Amino acid sequence: MRIGGFQLLDPVPECNEPYVVTTLRPWIDINNVGTLVLKELAARFGAPEIGKLSKPGLYYDFTRYRPTIHLDEGIRDVSIPNTTIRYAKREGQNDLLLLRLLEPHAHAEHYIDSVVKLLKAFNAKKYILLGGMYDAVPHTRPLLVSGYGMGEGAREDVRKAEALPITYRGPSTIVNLITKQVAESGIEAIVFIVSLPRYVVLEEDRAGKAKLMEILNTLYGVPLNKEDFEKALKQRTLISSRIENSPEMKILLPELENAYAMRMKTLEEEGAPHLTPEMEEVFWKTLGKDIGKA
Repeated sequence: MRIGGFQLLDPVPECNEPYVVTTLRPWIDINNVGTLVLKELAARFGAPEIGKLSKPGLYYDFTRYRPTIHLDEGIRDVSIPNTTIRYAKREGQNDLLLLRLLEPHAHAEHYIDSVVKLLKAFNAKKYILLGGMYDAVPHTRPLLVSGYGMGEGAREDVRKAEALPITYRGPSTIVNLITKQVAESGIEAIVFIVSLPRYVVLEEDRAGKAKLMEILNTLYGVPLNKEDFEKALKQRTLISSRIENSPEMKILLPELENAYAMRMKTLEEEGAPHLTPEMEEVFWKTLGKDIGKA
Protein backbone atom coordinates (compact mmCIF):
# COMPACT_ATOMS: atom_id res chain seq x y z
CA MET A 1 0.00 0.00 0.00
CA ARG A 2 1.30 3.45 -0.91
CA ILE A 3 0.64 6.64 1.03
CA GLY A 4 2.52 9.58 -0.44
CA GLY A 5 6.18 8.59 -0.55
CA PHE A 6 5.69 5.70 1.90
CA GLN A 7 5.37 2.02 1.11
CA LEU A 8 3.44 0.12 3.80
CA LEU A 9 3.14 -3.58 4.47
CA ASP A 10 -0.10 -5.16 3.31
CA PRO A 11 -2.39 -5.64 5.14
CA VAL A 12 -1.97 -2.48 7.18
CA PRO A 13 -2.75 -3.11 10.88
CA GLU A 14 -5.85 -1.53 12.35
CA CYS A 15 -4.73 0.96 14.99
CA ASN A 16 -6.66 2.24 17.98
CA GLU A 17 -6.32 6.04 17.68
CA PRO A 18 -2.53 5.75 17.91
CA TYR A 19 -0.12 8.11 19.58
CA VAL A 20 2.73 8.76 17.15
CA VAL A 21 6.01 8.93 19.10
CA THR A 22 8.56 10.63 16.89
CA THR A 23 12.21 11.57 16.85
CA LEU A 24 14.03 13.72 14.31
CA ARG A 25 17.64 13.17 13.32
CA PRO A 26 19.94 14.99 13.40
CA TRP A 27 18.25 18.25 14.43
CA ILE A 28 16.99 17.35 17.92
CA ASP A 29 18.58 13.96 18.56
CA ILE A 30 21.62 15.14 20.51
CA ASN A 31 23.39 12.21 22.21
CA ASN A 32 20.78 9.95 20.56
CA VAL A 33 18.21 10.54 23.31
CA GLY A 34 15.22 10.32 20.96
CA THR A 35 16.61 7.29 19.17
CA LEU A 36 17.15 5.53 22.51
CA VAL A 37 13.51 6.11 23.46
CA LEU A 38 12.22 4.71 20.18
CA LYS A 39 14.50 1.67 20.45
CA GLU A 40 13.26 1.04 23.99
CA LEU A 41 9.62 1.25 22.91
CA ALA A 42 10.18 -0.98 19.88
CA ALA A 43 11.87 -3.65 22.00
CA ARG A 44 9.38 -3.46 24.85
CA PHE A 45 6.29 -3.78 22.68
CA GLY A 46 7.83 -5.98 19.98
CA ALA A 47 6.97 -3.34 17.40
CA PRO A 48 7.54 -4.52 13.82
CA GLU A 49 8.42 -2.16 11.00
CA ILE A 50 5.32 -1.60 8.88
CA GLY A 51 6.50 1.06 6.45
CA LYS A 52 9.26 3.25 5.07
CA LEU A 53 9.94 5.61 2.18
CA SER A 54 9.89 3.70 -1.08
CA LYS A 55 12.63 5.87 -2.62
CA PRO A 56 14.61 7.55 0.16
CA GLY A 57 17.14 8.88 -2.36
CA LEU A 58 14.53 11.41 -3.49
CA TYR A 59 14.84 13.14 -0.13
CA TYR A 60 18.29 12.29 1.22
CA ASP A 61 21.86 13.00 0.17
CA PHE A 62 23.68 9.72 0.79
CA THR A 63 27.02 11.52 1.00
CA ARG A 64 25.64 13.08 4.20
CA TYR A 65 23.59 10.16 5.53
CA ARG A 66 25.99 7.35 4.72
CA PRO A 67 24.69 3.84 3.98
CA THR A 68 26.26 1.08 6.06
CA ILE A 69 27.75 -2.02 4.48
CA HIS A 70 28.37 -5.56 5.68
CA LEU A 71 31.43 -7.13 4.03
CA ASP A 72 32.19 -10.82 4.47
CA GLU A 73 33.74 -12.44 1.41
CA GLY A 74 31.99 -9.80 -0.66
CA ILE A 75 29.06 -7.50 -0.03
CA ARG A 76 26.52 -9.26 2.16
CA ASP A 77 24.24 -6.32 2.81
CA VAL A 78 23.88 -2.56 2.32
CA SER A 79 21.58 -0.67 4.69
CA ILE A 80 20.09 2.52 3.23
CA PRO A 81 19.17 5.40 5.59
CA ASN A 82 15.41 5.89 5.63
CA THR A 83 12.43 7.22 7.53
CA THR A 84 10.66 4.26 9.11
CA ILE A 85 7.46 3.58 11.03
CA ARG A 86 6.79 0.79 13.53
CA TYR A 87 3.55 -0.39 15.11
CA ALA A 88 3.14 -1.17 18.82
CA LYS A 89 -0.12 -2.77 19.98
CA ARG A 90 -1.28 -1.88 23.53
CA GLU A 91 -4.21 -3.63 25.15
CA GLY A 92 -6.83 -1.27 26.53
CA GLN A 93 -4.81 1.82 25.56
CA ASN A 94 -4.07 3.86 22.49
CA ASP A 95 -1.66 2.00 20.23
CA LEU A 96 1.73 3.51 19.42
CA LEU A 97 3.31 4.32 16.08
CA LEU A 98 7.07 4.84 16.31
CA LEU A 99 8.19 7.28 13.62
CA ARG A 100 11.90 7.82 13.04
CA LEU A 101 12.30 10.91 10.88
CA LEU A 102 15.45 11.89 9.03
CA GLU A 103 15.65 15.54 8.07
CA PRO A 104 15.29 15.77 4.25
CA HIS A 105 17.84 17.42 1.96
CA ALA A 106 15.54 17.71 -1.07
CA HIS A 107 11.83 17.66 -1.99
CA ALA A 108 10.99 18.64 1.58
CA GLU A 109 7.45 19.72 0.72
CA HIS A 110 6.61 16.29 -0.69
CA TYR A 111 8.28 14.62 2.30
CA ILE A 112 6.22 16.64 4.76
CA ASP A 113 3.02 16.05 2.83
CA SER A 114 3.71 12.30 2.84
CA VAL A 115 4.20 12.18 6.62
CA VAL A 116 1.03 14.19 7.26
CA LYS A 117 -0.98 11.94 4.93
CA LEU A 118 0.44 8.90 6.72
CA LEU A 119 -0.68 10.11 10.15
CA LYS A 120 -4.13 11.00 8.86
CA ALA A 121 -4.49 7.56 7.26
CA PHE A 122 -3.82 5.91 10.63
CA ASN A 123 -6.30 8.24 12.37
CA ALA A 124 -3.56 9.40 14.75
CA LYS A 125 -4.74 10.96 18.01
CA LYS A 126 -1.45 12.57 19.07
CA TYR A 127 1.85 13.46 17.42
CA ILE A 128 4.60 13.49 20.08
CA LEU A 129 8.02 14.75 19.00
CA LEU A 130 10.82 13.93 21.46
CA GLY A 131 14.45 14.95 21.45
CA GLY A 132 17.33 16.73 23.08
CA MET A 133 19.40 19.85 22.46
CA TYR A 134 22.52 21.29 24.04
CA ASP A 135 22.04 23.98 26.68
CA ALA A 136 24.13 25.87 29.22
CA VAL A 137 23.25 23.48 32.04
CA PRO A 138 25.45 21.44 34.42
CA HIS A 139 25.35 17.64 34.52
CA THR A 140 25.20 17.82 38.32
CA ARG A 141 21.65 19.17 38.38
CA PRO A 142 18.28 17.71 37.31
CA LEU A 143 17.65 17.85 33.58
CA LEU A 144 15.14 20.42 32.39
CA VAL A 145 12.54 19.74 29.71
CA SER A 146 10.97 22.39 27.53
CA GLY A 147 7.94 21.90 25.36
CA TYR A 148 4.83 23.19 23.69
CA GLY A 149 1.49 21.83 22.60
CA MET A 150 -0.85 22.69 19.74
CA GLY A 151 -4.43 21.77 20.53
CA GLU A 152 -6.30 21.83 23.84
CA GLY A 153 -5.34 18.27 24.84
CA ALA A 154 -1.75 18.87 23.77
CA ARG A 155 -1.42 21.96 25.92
CA GLU A 156 -2.81 20.01 28.85
CA ASP A 157 -0.14 17.31 28.32
CA VAL A 158 2.59 19.95 28.40
CA ARG A 159 1.12 21.39 31.59
CA LYS A 160 0.98 17.97 33.28
CA ALA A 161 4.59 17.26 32.28
CA GLU A 162 5.56 20.61 33.86
CA ALA A 163 7.66 21.41 30.81
CA LEU A 164 9.17 24.85 30.51
CA PRO A 165 7.73 27.04 27.74
CA ILE A 166 9.64 27.48 24.48
CA THR A 167 9.90 30.97 23.01
CA TYR A 168 12.17 31.20 19.99
CA ARG A 169 12.57 32.99 16.68
CA GLY A 170 15.40 31.98 14.37
CA PRO A 171 16.77 29.21 12.11
CA SER A 172 15.03 25.87 12.36
CA THR A 173 14.19 22.71 10.42
CA ILE A 174 11.61 22.49 7.65
CA VAL A 175 10.28 19.38 9.39
CA ASN A 176 8.60 21.66 11.94
CA LEU A 177 5.92 22.08 9.28
CA ILE A 178 4.82 18.52 10.10
CA THR A 179 4.00 19.60 13.65
CA LYS A 180 2.13 22.65 12.39
CA GLN A 181 0.17 20.84 9.69
CA VAL A 182 -0.89 17.86 11.81
CA ALA A 183 -2.16 20.28 14.46
CA GLU A 184 -4.12 22.16 11.83
CA SER A 185 -5.64 18.86 10.70
CA GLY A 186 -6.96 18.14 14.21
CA ILE A 187 -4.19 15.87 15.52
CA GLU A 188 -2.86 16.98 18.91
CA ALA A 189 0.80 17.98 18.46
CA ILE A 190 3.23 17.92 21.38
CA VAL A 191 6.97 18.64 21.49
CA PHE A 192 9.30 17.81 24.41
CA ILE A 193 12.99 18.77 24.33
CA VAL A 194 15.37 17.81 27.14
CA SER A 195 18.25 20.24 27.78
CA LEU A 196 21.64 18.50 27.80
CA PRO A 197 25.02 19.85 29.02
CA ARG A 198 27.01 21.31 26.14
CA TYR A 199 30.25 19.75 27.36
CA VAL A 200 28.92 16.18 27.54
CA VAL A 201 29.10 14.31 24.23
CA LEU A 202 27.83 10.75 24.51
CA GLU A 203 26.84 7.99 22.14
CA GLU A 204 23.99 7.12 24.50
CA ASP A 205 22.81 9.73 26.99
CA ARG A 206 21.07 7.64 29.64
CA ALA A 207 19.91 10.54 31.79
CA GLY A 208 18.31 12.25 28.81
CA LYS A 209 16.56 9.04 27.81
CA ALA A 210 15.34 8.43 31.37
CA LYS A 211 13.85 11.92 31.54
CA LEU A 212 11.91 11.47 28.30
CA MET A 213 10.72 8.01 29.34
CA GLU A 214 9.52 9.51 32.60
CA ILE A 215 7.33 11.93 30.64
CA LEU A 216 5.90 9.12 28.49
CA ASN A 217 5.12 7.21 31.67
CA THR A 218 3.40 10.15 33.34
CA LEU A 219 1.28 11.12 30.36
CA TYR A 220 0.73 7.98 28.32
CA GLY A 221 1.19 5.01 30.64
CA VAL A 222 4.45 3.72 29.15
CA PRO A 223 6.14 1.54 31.82
CA LEU A 224 9.45 2.71 33.26
CA ASN A 225 12.58 0.59 33.31
CA LYS A 226 14.52 0.86 36.57
CA GLU A 227 17.73 0.11 34.68
CA ASP A 228 17.41 3.45 32.88
CA PHE A 229 17.82 5.31 36.16
CA GLU A 230 20.64 3.06 37.37
CA LYS A 231 22.57 3.57 34.11
CA ALA A 232 21.94 7.32 34.28
CA LEU A 233 23.42 7.45 37.78
CA LYS A 234 26.52 5.48 36.75
CA GLN A 235 27.00 7.69 33.70
CA ARG A 236 26.69 10.85 35.78
CA THR A 237 29.26 9.56 38.28
CA LEU A 238 31.69 8.76 35.44
CA ILE A 239 31.30 12.24 33.96
CA SER A 240 32.03 13.80 37.36
CA SER A 241 35.19 11.75 37.75
CA ARG A 242 36.47 12.82 34.33
CA ILE A 243 35.78 16.48 35.05
CA GLU A 244 38.02 16.21 38.11
CA ASN A 245 40.93 15.85 35.67
CA SER A 246 39.96 18.92 33.61
CA PRO A 247 41.12 22.28 35.05
CA GLU A 248 38.96 24.19 32.57
CA MET A 249 35.80 22.31 33.51
CA LYS A 250 36.50 22.65 37.22
CA ILE A 251 36.30 26.41 36.67
CA LEU A 252 33.30 26.32 34.32
CA LEU A 253 31.13 23.90 36.29
CA PRO A 254 30.52 26.18 39.32
CA GLU A 255 29.56 28.99 36.94
CA LEU A 256 27.01 26.74 35.24
CA GLU A 257 25.67 25.61 38.62
CA ASN A 258 25.25 29.22 39.75
CA ALA A 259 23.46 30.13 36.52
CA TYR A 260 21.24 27.06 36.94
CA ALA A 261 20.38 28.08 40.51
CA MET A 262 19.36 31.55 39.36
CA ARG A 263 17.29 30.03 36.58
CA MET A 264 15.53 27.66 38.98
CA LYS A 265 14.85 30.47 41.43
CA THR A 266 13.06 32.36 38.69
CA LEU A 267 11.10 29.24 37.74
CA GLU A 268 10.12 28.60 41.36
CA GLU A 269 8.67 32.08 41.57
CA GLU A 270 6.60 31.32 38.49
CA GLY A 271 5.74 27.74 39.51
CA ALA A 272 8.58 25.23 39.47
CA PRO A 273 8.58 21.80 37.83
CA HIS A 274 8.82 18.90 40.28
CA LEU A 275 10.90 15.73 40.09
CA THR A 276 9.63 12.20 40.51
CA PRO A 277 11.31 10.08 43.23
CA GLU A 278 13.19 8.12 40.53
CA MET A 279 14.77 11.25 39.06
CA GLU A 280 15.51 12.59 42.55
CA GLU A 281 17.57 9.46 43.20
CA VAL A 282 19.49 9.80 39.92
CA PHE A 283 20.49 13.41 40.36
CA TRP A 284 20.96 13.85 44.09
CA LYS A 285 22.69 10.59 44.97
CA THR A 286 26.40 10.19 44.33
CA LEU A 287 28.50 7.16 45.23
CA GLY A 288 25.94 6.19 47.86
CA LYS A 289 26.25 9.53 49.66
CA ASP A 290 23.33 11.93 49.86
CA ILE A 291 24.72 15.37 49.01
CA GLY A 292 21.38 17.14 49.39
CA LYS A 293 19.56 19.48 47.07
CA ALA A 294 21.21 22.61 45.79
